[in-house]
Amino acid sequence: MLLRKSLMVVLAMMLVVVTIGVSKSSAATGFYVSGTKLYDSTGKPFVMRGVNHSHTWFKNDLNAAIPAIAKTGANTVRIVLSDGTQYTKDDINSVKNILALVNQYKMIAVLEVHDATGSDDVAKLNNAVNYWISIKDALVGKEDRVIINIANEWYGSWNSEGWANGYKQAIPKLRNAGLNHTLIVDAAGWGQYPQSIVDYGQAVLAADSKKNTVFSIHMYQYAGKDDATVKANMENVINKGLALIIGEFGGFHQGEDVDEYAIMKYGQQKGVGWLAWSWYGNSSDLSYLDLNNGPAGSLTSAGNVVVNDPNGIKATSKKAGIYQ
Repeated sequence: MLLRKSLMVVLAMMLVVVTIGVSKSSAATGFYVSGTKLYDSTGKPFVMRGVNHSHTWFKNDLNAAIPAIAKTGANTVRIVLSDGTQYTKDDINSVKNILALVNQYKMIAVLEVHDATGSDDVAKLNNAVNYWISIKDALVGKEDRVIINIANEWYGSWNSEGWANGYKQAIPKLRNAGLNHTLIVDAAGWGQYPQSIVDYGQAVLAADSKKNTVFSIHMYQYAGKDDATVKANMENVINKGLALIIGEFGGFHQGEDVDEYAIMKYGQQKGVGWLAWSWYGNSSDLSYLDLNNGPAGSLTSAGNVVVNDPNGIKATSKKAGIYQ
């Protein structure tokens, strides 16, 4: 009897070891997409709640801005970078520094290249792709805390096919270079033409050997003008079986209203991540988009909504599993 009990204990212990081994071996090395959802490396659904930070134009403010953004409770910060073709390049060492600081404050870094904004030129998209490959030593191994937004608002035209053709070429280049991170692709039409994702998002995803691509709508006066538009634009992408975030939005844009409350409300209802534009530093004609008075100042009225609304950052942000 004693021998049988001992044998049962040994077998139970072996089962625990095997189970642990299976869970470890099947754990993801980084973020991944499954259906319409983004998951972190611990297997938990991850819904972005955060802001954009215009780093490339305010390179000296990093150490003030990142801790201040973290204090809002944000789980993600989207960082504006430059590949050097239009703005001052952010080199590999500066990117390493950015990532170390964002990691210290337990946020996920979404990195984007801003130089190709509004362009339909495939060469400019390729410049962004080549930039990511050139700094890959700063990125590889951080797939659980870094997401690559390939090119901010590349493809300014409201045209689906040209947009898709560009990304169907760009994504394989990144994968062939060994960049296995979750990728983000902005919609055509300066990010405001979600029909491009509805039309060709599945084809763009199919070009990704990792099937690890999230699509992004930038919601301003067209894509986010009112409650019904916001709801429809989110649902139309989700209904295609694609993962979605709202990579930028504000409450007002170029003389027209944007329904930021609907963006946050439906973002919460549908599990769609969002990143408000932008922490501070917009030009005088766009200063209404500033969320904060300086890199580490006080929240503006727009910032107060994004941070403190019942559907805002403080109430809805949950840290990635690696930071819990």
